[in-house]
Amino acid sequence: MSALKARIARYQALLCPVLAAAVLVCLSAASQAQAQAQAQGYPSRVVRIMLPYAAGAGPAVFVRILADRMTRELGQQVIVDARPGASGFVAIEVAKKAAPDGHDLLVVSNAHATINPFLYSKVPYDMEADFTPVGLIYLTPFFITVATNGPIHSVADLIATMKANPGRITYGTPYVGSPADLGGSLFEYLTGTKMIHVPFKDQPQIYTAIANNDVDWTLSTLGSALPLMNAGKVRLLAIAGKTRSGSAPTVPTIIEAGGPPELLVDSWMSMFAPRGTSPEVVRAINAVLNRSLADPDVLARMKQLGFEPTPSTPEALGALVKSDGRKYAELIRRTGAVAD
Repeated sequence: MSALKARIARYQALLCPVLAAAVLVCLSAASQAQAQAQAQGYPSRVVRIMLPYAAGAGPAVFVRILADRMTRELGQQVIVDARPGASGFVAIEVAKKAAPDGHDLLVVSNAHATINPFLYSKVPYDMEADFTPVGLIYLTPFFITVATNGPIHSVADLIATMKANPGRITYGTPYVGSPADLGGSLFEYLTGTKMIHVPFKDQPQIYTAIANNDVDWTLSTLGSALPLMNAGKVRLLAIAGKTRSGSAPTVPTIIEAGGPPELLVDSWMSMFAPRGTSPEVVRAINAVLNRSLADPDVLARMKQLGFEPTPSTPEALGALVKSDGRKYAELIRRTGAVAD
């Protein structure tokens, strides 16, 4: 009897790893089949895009245009849920807690994804741990913007005024940690000056304040400044970039305008899904996003707002988050910018 028990034990030792492997294969196949079925049935209800911008801001205006185009692609309504404030933390926190099924998405800028984690001592999210990259949307440069009827008529005027009035010149930004905020810190660093940072919760209020000469200047995107530009209230002095913009070709570069050539400020907008969203659903959303960005009507609106379409893969966006994180960590260290 003991010999029989020994033989049974040997067979069990041989069979258990085989059975375990077979179970793993079956579970993997079942999981893959479930994910594919989920992607084929996507979307099954309204899709919501969380957005950390006020309704009248340039990014919010465009994301609504994009949502309308995605609605036609998906056959389900895509709505934009704008929740500005707290440097984007409010909108991001809601998206972070959403179910990972592709029906709740997040659109944020490089400020939220790659600047905040290094500017704040404590950030209530981790872009790599809490979210899955879906794809890039657009890139947009920033412009030095002032009041049309104000005392500053050129970049040279602005720098001279900054140096003559240390700690008195004001610049407005949409929130602490925004590209405009970090760009203002970089401008101070490059010119050896000190200014007063004035963050606004509602982005359109920045341009009203500038038009009324309550704030001296800002770094703005073309889309955000456009309404008051068209009204003749604000104007662009220079683009904080190496080349002129095709959407505003008469505006000189910062170098052409006599400013510091290292003042290069831009922003990219991108889409993320909650971590755990299946790769099949992510790829489906990415395909819809890229097709929407190629739509002629969407492209025309992007050009008007000064946005450059940047369709990409989820992997490319993930790599950009890592590389930009390293870049901004160094810039923040060099300028001494802090948020808290």
